[in-house]
Amino acid sequence: MTERAEKLPITAAVLAGGRSQRMGVDKTLLEIEGVAMVSRVASAAGEVCSNVFVVTTRPEAAAEADLPDDVRIVTDEVSYLGPLGGIVTGLAEAPDAWLLVVAADMPWVTSAVVETLWTHIGDADVVVPRGERGLEPLLALYRVETVLPVARELLDAGERRPIALYDRLSVIEIPAEELRAVDPQLKSLVNINTPQDLDASAPAYAKTDAQIRMHVVEVGTRRSRGMPSERSITVYLNGVEVVNAQATPSDLEELAVGFLRIEKLLTDRSLLGTIEVDARRGMVFVTSEEETPTSLRGRKRYVTSGCGRGITFTSAGQLSGVDPVESGLSIEAESIYEMMGEMARSADRYRETGGMHACAVGIDGAVQLLREDVGRHNALDKVIGAAWLGDVALDRAVLITSGRISSEMTIKAARAGVPIVVSRTAVTDLAAEIATELGITLVGYARGGKLVIYTNPWRIRNGGPA
Repeated sequence: MTERAEKLPITAAVLAGGRSQRMGVDKTLLEIEGVAMVSRVASAAGEVCSNVFVVTTRPEAAAEADLPDDVRIVTDEVSYLGPLGGIVTGLAEAPDAWLLVVAADMPWVTSAVVETLWTHIGDADVVVPRGERGLEPLLALYRVETVLPVARELLDAGERRPIALYDRLSVIEIPAEELRAVDPQLKSLVNINTPQDLDASAPAYAKTDAQIRMHVVEVGTRRSRGMPSERSITVYLNGVEVVNAQATPSDLEELAVGFLRIEKLLTDRSLLGTIEVDARRGMVFVTSEEETPTSLRGRKRYVTSGCGRGITFTSAGQLSGVDPVESGLSIEAESIYEMMGEMARSADRYRETGGMHACAVGIDGAVQLLREDVGRHNALDKVIGAAWLGDVALDRAVLITSGRISSEMTIKAARAGVPIVVSRTAVTDLAAEIATELGITLVGYARGGKLVIYTNPWRIRNGGPA
């Protein structure tokens, strides 16, 4: 579907509050074609609806689904009172006159079906499709003004079924034959409730009307566009081999300097000598007038692209030599979202490959530096190296990352003097323990209309003066 100039005045409520008892796990987070079901549904609704949010009793779980940036997460008003409870929450939260209710376990829903329902609203209170199994109240349009009071009354009386609304409202039914004009297989009406449903859905619906497109990559040619690049990179300081890392072979000067800076092997910018990169052999040679510790000689350190074992500690009680971050910086929550979005829009290699991490430095509400790497620790080293080489002070900066904030990431931020670290995903418990001791504010799950602030929340303002 081509992007429309104006979306319809509809709010979409994606209902993700069920118990998933027949599936055995939270089915809304199960992936189809690499995307969580709830995210697929929210994206489809967002193609045509002006506002989209997910209604759930488990907001932390929904935040893991990598929802589109403009999709909010709303906690269900009443937990586990069936889909009617979710509809009541959706109606109460809707800023538009009409609410699209769609179940998060309907991963093949299409915007064309929603548009078809919209053409029939007229004077109706409800527009609902009738599929082969009957009415589909969890893929229907509801007029907020008239439906909300009735829905609340029924819910208070102990009713849990959405279809109970229909006896008291004006309802337009859309027959399956009409829906087939825009959805020939009625894919939009398919629910995934059991592992068998999930298995059956793939062969039945994964194909398009055209043939499946295949592309065979000749890996040995090194010309496989779209694949993340990973090479062995060795860093030398004053002729001494310091580390061998698996990293994306770009911004290698900054990778080397960032790693050495974080490890306190480089501390004085004025004493930095030369940086020479041998890209063909994957080597970076750094010289400095600072003394190289004799303990480095004969000791090799290996860092894979999936971990960052450059930091030497095992618990929050072993942080001697790591100074607390002293910074009075505080920022608006909205500023975090703006910078997170700016980083996502600027992460070209992630969009090309789907397999890269991004890390950015934000100052005064704007992204100043951005680096990408196949490893999240490497991306952080690169951006900190870029800041150090560019004399960018980090005591008033926000470090933004696409990856998980682990203990190593927190220590790296502390050694660089960064007061606020933000991720689109999780924060580990040890990272939070360390950040508390070192005065760092950790923010996770910065997406879906929410933030989870784990430590030092005073730095994050939600409106009002500084």
